[in-house]
Amino acid sequence: MGIIMKTYTYTEKKDTRSGFGAGLAELGRTNPNVVALCADLIGSLKMNEFIDENPERFFQIGIAEANMMGIAAGLTIGGKIPFTGTFANFSTGRVYDQIRQSIAYSGKNVKICASHAGLTLGEDGATHQILEDIGLMKMLPGMVVINPCDYNQTKAATIAIADYDGPVYLRFGRPSVPIFTPADQKFEIGKAIQLTEGTDVTIVATGHLVWEALEASKALHEAGISAEVINIHTIKPLDDKAIIESVSKTGCIVTAEEHNYLGGLGESVARVLAQHKPTPQEFVATNDTFGESGTPAQLMDKYGLNSDAIQKAVKKVMNRK
Repeated sequence: MGIIMKTYTYTEKKDTRSGFGAGLAELGRTNPNVVALCADLIGSLKMNEFIDENPERFFQIGIAEANMMGIAAGLTIGGKIPFTGTFANFSTGRVYDQIRQSIAYSGKNVKICASHAGLTLGEDGATHQILEDIGLMKMLPGMVVINPCDYNQTKAATIAIADYDGPVYLRFGRPSVPIFTPADQKFEIGKAIQLTEGTDVTIVATGHLVWEALEASKALHEAGISAEVINIHTIKPLDDKAIIESVSKTGCIVTAEEHNYLGGLGESVARVLAQHKPTPQEFVATNDTFGESGTPAQLMDKYGLNSDAIQKAVKKVMNRK
């Protein structure tokens, strides 16, 4: 193959929502305009440290998410940078009209921070496991959509979006996942990160599926398949250039996400390919379905969102080249 396989290891697992909490706490110390709002889920969103240090800059809205979005929009008028916190299904589906009308339409500088996204919410079941939020948010004009992969990247993304002027949807999760990106990384909105170099297939992944993509690439390498893995932490704006350059070399692509294949990262990538570089593509995502109650590992296995599923998709798409 001629390419030395870059490998990734980890020494610790941590939930990405804790990365958000750490980033928000740091912003509390460095940016006096940052304020936080929560819909009765302080502990789940890991907002305690920010609140302890900045009680006058926190607003407990209670179980009134639509009201929270309206208040956040209003706070921007006075120059504040509001970070709203609740579960992903309450951050999007429950309040879509308020986000569309009060935040996105007028380009308000609100950071919509959404925890417990996807199937890995786990035992709370289908009503809370939103798998359509990326699609909902990316369709809103001017909305940036970010889905980081581990604790360090979530912390870096949280800090970075405070400097971006405009609405942002930041998606993160509940379970502990491997930390494998640098603690001192610079987070660039819209800039994909190539994690491994490969010649046979491109794997673009987002969120919790990035680690699974790296695990798949190791197994594929042992089977003689050279996989290029790209971390797409920003789904909108998408790094079209990185995708086109990679598939121009490999000739096929697999997209991997903890989301419905309808409306997610895979469809955004398909748009790029259709416009610029028609390329065989396979999707690792949920197949137009709701989730169910179970442990995160059980659900990711049942719904085909893991390393094994990525490897199968790679072998399938390579046969289509």
